[in-house]
Amino acid sequence: MGDQCAAARRARGSRKAPSQSSAPEPPRSHSAAAKPPARGGGRAGAGRGDARPPGEHAKAINPRDSPSPTDPKGATPARSRTEKGPAPSEMGSVHNGKGSAPGESNAVPSRKGAVPTRKDSARREKGAVPKTKESPARGPPAVASYCCTGAESSVGVKSGGVGARRLRDVLKTLSLGRQDTSEASENVNQLIRTLVSAIRARESSFSSIDILGTGSYYEHVKISAPNEFDIMFTMPAPRVELEQCDGSGAFYYVRLKRNPQGNDLDKFLQEDGTLAACKMLFALRNIIKEINIQVTVDKKKAGSPAITLRIGNPPMEISVDIILALEVRSQSWPASTQEGLKIEKWLGSKVKQEYKWKPIYLVPKHAKDGRVLKEDTWRLSFSHIEKEMIKNHGNTKTCCESKGVKCCRKSCLKLLKHLLDQLKTKDGNRRGLDKFCSYHAKTAFFQACVLWPDDKQWLFTDLESCFQNFLDYFLDCLNNAYLPHFFIPTHNLFSRQLIDKASSDFLSKEIKYEINNRFPIFELQN
Repeated sequence: MGDQCAAARRARGSRKAPSQSSAPEPPRSHSAAAKPPARGGGRAGAGRGDARPPGEHAKAINPRDSPSPTDPKGATPARSRTEKGPAPSEMGSVHNGKGSAPGESNAVPSRKGAVPTRKDSARREKGAVPKTKESPARGPPAVASYCCTGAESSVGVKSGGVGARRLRDVLKTLSLGRQDTSEASENVNQLIRTLVSAIRARESSFSSIDILGTGSYYEHVKISAPNEFDIMFTMPAPRVELEQCDGSGAFYYVRLKRNPQGNDLDKFLQEDGTLAACKMLFALRNIIKEINIQVTVDKKKAGSPAITLRIGNPPMEISVDIILALEVRSQSWPASTQEGLKIEKWLGSKVKQEYKWKPIYLVPKHAKDGRVLKEDTWRLSFSHIEKEMIKNHGNTKTCCESKGVKCCRKSCLKLLKHLLDQLKTKDGNRRGLDKFCSYHAKTAFFQACVLWPDDKQWLFTDLESCFQNFLDYFLDCLNNAYLPHFFIPTHNLFSRQLIDKASSDFLSKEIKYEINNRFPIFELQN
């Protein structure tokens, strides 16, 4: 009986689960076969190394390694983004590899359900991500389709060259003192009131002039000190005919259309019927010199449309540029402007239409024909619209309002202007740095706002990544000798005719040095 019971127990044991040695493998974790999130696809030719996981940062900072303005501190993969509006990596980007989507790395993902190799397992255990292939070199970018390839999925802003806190500290030093600003503006306003009253009384040709404040002070992007003011003395022009004088589309000869009654500008007409810009500017300068005011009038600069007045003495001296401008309301904008002002995705089509209904201004500026200056030419000016765009810069109406989200657009513009000023101070305008001006920074700023139109792409909390991405775009413009005028795309402000290659290369080299060395230039005193 005992033997039968033992046999029964052995039979039941044989029907149990197989031994451990013959048991099937447990199912693999789905995370092993899942595709890793895209991380920091490198810009073409930027010299970026392998992608790094969060927390690992390069010891040396490369100007092309900056994250996009859209990267929050905890960056998410580009394809899982829910932000409104296209990201830089979706706007005409250069793909990192064959068949890869914008913002994705070139690493080949594991097939779904495939068993990972030991090498892959070891890499995941160490916290690394698969290496990315080097992006192919790209040609000169068209402004309308420029983007920072892969920057949308960068690891995080903490790997940048300059800490956001330090940049904020720099911005504080650039803020204008309230007391100084109040005193300077009062002095300038008093001077302008005196000038306008005297000019209207002395010369009938200028009896209808009006005042339009333009430039950085009135755009609220003036830095360091309230010591420079730009004032346009506008005067309504009769019906005029514009004749383009060069291929840029920015300079014109102005002719008055027939008026049987005549007008006050007839005295400034040339024999060929064109309106002499030099004569008008000369007449206005002489009137200002005759007025009994306590200012110094600078000597005329060749090709400059401004009459520069100086109030006081250094270091408290205030510079006031008076710019004569013809206001043209009776006709549509010239054909050279038709492809400009691409603000539909940034400020909206309705705003663009409102701007298009505004007048245009013509200022007496000499066009260049090689090294020769053409006299009696007028240049288109859109200073009044530029001022409105900077003051109302948000994609949403509440941007930077008291109850709205603060962006860093204007902060990035101030930092670039400060960088250019400090480089000029350090190098004393050597190597052609005097050829670069704040208008180049402002034009690049407008182009960047179009490339990244959404307010979420310019969060003030992402100041560091936004500024470095803005610098990256500015460097591309320098290297490709291409910065189109925002309103007149055919007018290239970085053409070799205006800025030689040696000057562009020198400025590019200086900016890259500053990026790689955490901006020592910002330590200089103004």
